[in-house]
Amino acid sequence: MLQAVLGFVLDVRICRGVLRMALIGSLTTAKPLPKDADVFVTIEDGLDLGPLASAARRLKGTAQQMNLGADIFLANAQGRYVGRICLAIAIRAVACRAQHCGREAHLNDDLQVVTLASTLMASPPVELWPEIRRRVPVPGDVEELLLAGLVSDG
Repeated sequence: MLQAVLGFVLDVRICRGVLRMALIGSLTTAKPLPKDADVFVTIEDGLDLGPLASAARRLKGTAQQMNLGADIFLANAQGRYVGRICLAIAIRAVACRAQHCGREAHLNDDLQVVTLASTLMASPPVELWPEIRRRVPVPGDVEELLLAGLVSDG
């Protein structure tokens, strides 16, 4: 799973309009068997989410092969939570819980279901890009498999 997150970060960091990426959730804890990868991404307003959604689908697909999950949470440059990346390839409003399904391509604005605390967004546990910042003790596997990979890739 950590290798898949590393691949996601390496793919997404080159996207114009991506300002910051961080790891949140169970991968930042000592939990022995995290159930998913939660990545928090800060973006510029008006960013084309297509490339980000493609990378998110790859991450989610890898996670599903291990019976795990993955979510990409989004905030704008002003620090306001705007939703998650929609992983659907086509709009499917019947099962969609987004408030405005299809209004903005690849955005699931299901704010009535999921939201992030402003303190978490301002100071996520582990920032991955553009700088690595650890605000919590980082599990050894995260340090070795994810953060070391980001440092070595420069």
